[in-house]
Amino acid sequence: MITGPAFRAGGAVLAAATRGVAAVRGADKPLHPRGEVIEARLHRSGSAESTGVSWLDEPGTDEVTVRRSRALGLPSVLPDVHGLALRVHTADGPGDLLLAGTGLGRVTRFVLTPGRGPQSRPLTTLLPYDTDSGAVVLAAVALSPETYELSWARVAGGWRPFAVLRLSAPRGTDRDVTFDPVRHQIAGLRQYPGVRRLREPAYRRARQSSGRPEPEEVRAAPS
Repeated sequence: MITGPAFRAGGAVLAAATRGVAAVRGADKPLHPRGEVIEARLHRSGSAESTGVSWLDEPGTDEVTVRRSRALGLPSVLPDVHGLALRVHTADGPGDLLLAGTGLGRVTRFVLTPGRGPQSRPLTTLLPYDTDSGAVVLAAVALSPETYELSWARVAGGWRPFAVLRLSAPRGTDRDVTFDPVRHQIAGLRQYPGVRRLREPAYRRARQSSGRPEPEEVRAAPS
């Protein structure tokens, strides 16, 4: 894993980049300024290999709010890094997952890659989650414009499908939805302390740029 100083340095870089984009653009959201919000349903088939995370290991069905967006908000004729944000509505509260366009290889799963359309590239969580069985990375691959297959993998391992996400009704404006994987976590998928340090400065800056107060229902990430 990456050391604490590296995480802190990376977090400072992300915060500075977010601040710079906010200063240039002047939009409510410095990154992923506009998006399409869609209601969806996640059909989990479970995993043949146990991760210790019931959400990955066990079959079930979840209602999900999805946001598809472009990281820089460039015109649609230009390539951009596409994002897929999922808010999974669980019995324990909302759990947010953020995925961005990458590859699926051992190295490329950690490298942001632009594409021309929201289904043109695989998407991963980029940074690993801590589970009882070790680090895992999540991915989504478009099967059709309305369907994605979700998989998990060890940091350098093969991908294991565990669910299919089916998009349904567009919700309209995305201005009332803010995703934050640091503060909203699915039970068993824990942010590493270093990952929280890496992400939090950028998300804090994004919240400050939007001028929005923290939602009352937000659960603080464990220390």
